[in-house]
Amino acid sequence: MQSRVDRQLRALALAKACAACGARVRTIGHLTGLPPREALRLLFPDRMAVPRGRSPDSPEWYHGANLLHRAEASIVVALYRRLRDADFPAGEALVGAYRHYLGICQPPHRISFDRAFDLAAHTDGLWLTDTRSFSLVTCPTCHSEFLAAFGSVARSNDHCPFCKLVQRYGTDPRVQGAFPVQPLAAPSAEQLGMLILLQRSFGSSTGQAGTSSASESQP
Repeated sequence: MQSRVDRQLRALALAKACAACGARVRTIGHLTGLPPREALRLLFPDRMAVPRGRSPDSPEWYHGANLLHRAEASIVVALYRRLRDADFPAGEALVGAYRHYLGICQPPHRISFDRAFDLAAHTDGLWLTDTRSFSLVTCPTCHSEFLAAFGSVARSNDHCPFCKLVQRYGTDPRVQGAFPVQPLAAPSAEQLGMLILLQRSFGSSTGQAGTSSASESQP
């Protein structure tokens, strides 16, 4: 069992990680239990740097969002749910998922940390609400996970944002810019050298085997 000091240190570490991801003070409070004044004092000594703006309302926003926003929202929540399924605490899972999302999706990132928090809250019924508004469902065509209204079952790919991205990829520059084709990594000199040695070794052993077979077949 964690001591009170350990819990406070963990809350402060989580609060710092949330602030680094761009979280608002209200979001940090929900995730860590830190009072707003304490969060401001510890994390935002420059009051001009405090994130401001209207809090997200994802149940209303998601179903009217454009394709790229829905795809990236689904990526964030899918990453979050995988960490939750691996028994990570909710706050740490959200931070880890958001960092991973920033690493795999191209900027500008369409999902803010506060939006990710709101999506996760309405998927699991945590922090803000006891009501679950979203489910992660699996597309029967591409097998990607995407957000849908709670309790939905995907019987086709009609609502899968990833299938729609693939369909539009050849003609939509915005989709191409958001998900660019990644070039294959060039092999290093060491890897090329090993490949040449393997080819020579294989060729030599094949030649020897052929010579041996030919000599054995002669009367």
